[in-house]
Amino acid sequence: MRVEIWSDIACPWCYIGKARFEKGLAEFAHRDQVEVVHRSFELDPSRAKGDTAPVIDMLARKYGRSREEAVSMEADVAANAQAEGLGYRVEGRDHGNTFDIHRLLHLAKARGRQDELLTLAYRANFAEERSVYDDEVLLALAVEAGLDAGEARSVLADPDAYADDVRADEREAAELGASAVPFFVLDRRYGISGGQPSEVFVQALEQAWKDRPATALTPVGGDAEACGPDGACEVPRN
Repeated sequence: MRVEIWSDIACPWCYIGKARFEKGLAEFAHRDQVEVVHRSFELDPSRAKGDTAPVIDMLARKYGRSREEAVSMEADVAANAQAEGLGYRVEGRDHGNTFDIHRLLHLAKARGRQDELLTLAYRANFAEERSVYDDEVLLALAVEAGLDAGEARSVLADPDAYADDVRADEREAAELGASAVPFFVLDRRYGISGGQPSEVFVQALEQAWKDRPATALTPVGGDAEACGPDGACEVPRN
C-alpha cells in the first residue's frame, strides 16, 4: 500500500501530522508493506526567494491580532507539538518561500533519503535555531541526511532543477481537491485532511487495507487542523 503525504516545511500541522501518522503507522499490522511518499505543497508560493519575515509578525498581520495574541496562538500549537514529543520554538522562527526546500526534497527522494531530509528540515525549522530559508543551512541539512554536498549545492544553484517535479505534485494536489495541508492519500482511495489523531490514521490504514479495491477517493476522519494558502494555519481553540 502507498501513502502519499502533501505537506510544506512551513506548516506546523504538517510537522505534527507527520509525527501522528508515524505513531499510527507503527500500530498498523501491515506497516512493513506500506510505502510512504512525501509530496510538495507550497503555502506561500508567491513570496519571493529571500523574502522572509518573523512568524509572529506574519501571524499578527494575517489574523489582525496583536503581537501578544499571535504569541499565544503559537503557544497553543507548540503545546500540540510537545504532546507528540516534538520540539517547538514559539518565537525566533522565519516564514518564507519553500520552493528550494521542495526541490531539494525531490533530489533526496531520487537518492532514497527523502524522509531523512524532511525530518531534519522540520526539526531545524520548528525546534532549532536554524533557518531553512538559508541555502547554507539547507546544504548542511542535505549532507546530514546523507546526500552528496556537491550534488545538493548544484540543485540549489539551479532554479530549474526538480522544479517540474514540485509543480507536478502541486497540480496533483489540486486535482485531488487538496486546498490545505497536511493531506494524506492512501492508495489513491482514501483521503485524510489535517493533523488528525494517530488513531484516525490507524483506522484509515486498516480500512484501506481491507477495502481494496475501491474506485473513488473517500474522505476519512472529520475536520482537523491544517495550513492553507498564504501560510494560514488553524489554531486550536481553548
